[in-house]
Amino acid sequence: MKRQSIVLLALAVAGLVVAASALAGAQQSAKPAKAATVLIRHQLHNCHAWSVNGGSYAAVQSLTLARGGTITFTNNDVMPQGLVKLSGAPVLFAGNKALNKPGAVVRVTFSKTGSYVFGTKPGEDYTKGIKTIGEDNVLRLVVTVSS
Repeated sequence: MKRQSIVLLALAVAGLVVAASALAGAQQSAKPAKAATVLIRHQLHNCHAWSVNGGSYAAVQSLTLARGGTITFTNNDVMPQGLVKLSGAPVLFAGNKALNKPGAVVRVTFSKTGSYVFGTKPGEDYTKGIKTIGEDNVLRLVVTVSS
């Protein structure tokens, strides 16, 4: 009985090693996404933040795209959030990068590999009397484009 338990334990450990190896290989061979979404919103603390692909909201975000990929930015904040490319190779903007009304959308397409940094230039609130707590966030998005 003891020998059978040892054999079963050895088989279980071997199975876990094979599964972990396969998972690591799958993660290494995963291709970068061709598309991403970024949503800008108003929040009580620090005024505004953005979310990548439906993830958590934060002032500083990062994402990886495949060359030729596109990010769709949507402004759901209570103020304009002009999209500004701070560094990186030229990109193609489709839409109004001023994002100057609720629900405004701009798409950015990346034709070259490399690192890009985006920020926003906030405007005045559409609605008067909006209250926030703390200093306004400075939004930054680092995009890595790989082949």
